[in-house]
Order: sequence, then structure tokens, then C-alpha cells
Amino acid sequence: MDTEAQHTERDRSSDPSATEHASEPRGPEGRSRFALAGRVAAWLPGGRITLTLLLCLLFLLLLSVFVVQPFQIPSGSMERGLRIGDRVLVNKLAYRFGAQPRRGDVVVFDGTGYFGDGDYIKRVVGTGGDHVVCCDTEGRIQVNGRSVDESAFLHPGDEPSSVSFDVVVPDGTLFVLGDHRGASSDSRDHLGSPGGGMIPVDDVIGRADWIVWPTDHWTRLERPDAYARVPEPDGAHG
Repeated sequence: MDTEAQHTERDRSSDPSATEHASEPRGPEGRSRFALAGRVAAWLPGGRITLTLLLCLLFLLLLSVFVVQPFQIPSGSMERGLRIGDRVLVNKLAYRFGAQPRRGDVVVFDGTGYFGDGDYIKRVVGTGGDHVVCCDTEGRIQVNGRSVDESAFLHPGDEPSSVSFDVVVPDGTLFVLGDHRGASSDSRDHLGSPGGGMIPVDDVIGRADWIVWPTDHWTRLERPDAYARVPEPDGAHG
């Protein structure tokens, strides 16, 4: 009797129908998802191929809205680093979880009501509380009493600024300049406009992290060390 029971158990485990049953989607939810996808694919021209393409497009759309966004450089205001026609990837999550723009970051922002209609790309020179002055005895911009050597990224032949200014950046705003100072309309040109040329942090779309086109210009946009050495405003005014 023991031998017959063992044979029965082996026969039952090797039953093909039992294996097939185990491989089916578990529960009504799994089967309903497959059925729904099948019905949608049958309804679409091109079937599953069209459905796959639509899902890919939806993924790219969500990626562009919430994570990264391509931005084409429209002018020469950020030369020499960013040339007309370059495409950069804007990191839209850079400032979403408590982080704030820092001096030296290249940011894309909505300039409507401040610079004009549309999106702009500039470099952050001053953040909330910073005292920004042009210029010191050597013609350099000072931030919180520290002179900043911008020669690594300024357009060749440009001065740090041909316009004198002495501003304290209000909290929640940014003072921004283009790297091609001789061809950039930036915070200097809007000091007398509403907002005083400052850009609200809330209007920043994201940080430009990569040049991705053309391929021979592919590079990461690093934050210059010169700005990293600027003291915080409290220390400068203390």
C-alpha cells in the first residue's frame, strides 16, 4: 500500500495539466490586465506594435514633463560654453526635493514678466541674501566681498561687466548673468524693471546638466570652483 501511494503522488506531480495550470496568471486581476491589453491592441491599427509605440511615447512625455527636458540654445548669450543650436538636458528634479539653485549653476527659467516672454538660460551669480557688486579694482565681480575669477567660462575678450551695479539679492530670487556678457540681456539690464532683474526661484524650470547635441560637443556642465569659494552672506556681513 505504501508503494502504491508513492506512485500515485509521483503521477500527480508529473501531470502536464497541473504544470500548465500553475503557469497561468494568478487571480482575476492578472487575467483581466492581459485581456484588456489584448482588446486595446486588437482595436488599434497595427495591433501590438502600435500599442507598444504609444506606450513608449507616453513614457517619453512623462519623462519630459517631470524628469528631464531638452532645451535648444536660441542665442549666443551663453558662449563660449553653449553655442547657438546646442541642445542641453535640463534636470527638472534638481530643485524639487528641498535643494536650491547654487552660485555657478546654469539654469533654465520662465522669464515671463521679468525678462520677456519665453524661457531663458543663464548662470546663477547670486542667490538670496548675496551682495553682488561690479566691479573690484581688477574689474572682477564680487559676491559677499569675494572676487570671482570667471575667466574659465567667460566669452573670450569679454569683461565681467561693462555696467556697474551694487545689489543685494532678495530671498527666494536669483541674480543671473550670461557667460557672453557683451551679448547677454540678463539681470543687469532689468535692474529698474519690475522685480529688479531678479528671477524668482519658483520660476526656475531646472538645471542644465548636459550638452547632448551635437555629439562632438557632448559634455557635462560642471559648477565652477570659483563660485564654490564664495562665503555665505551672513559671514560676509558679520
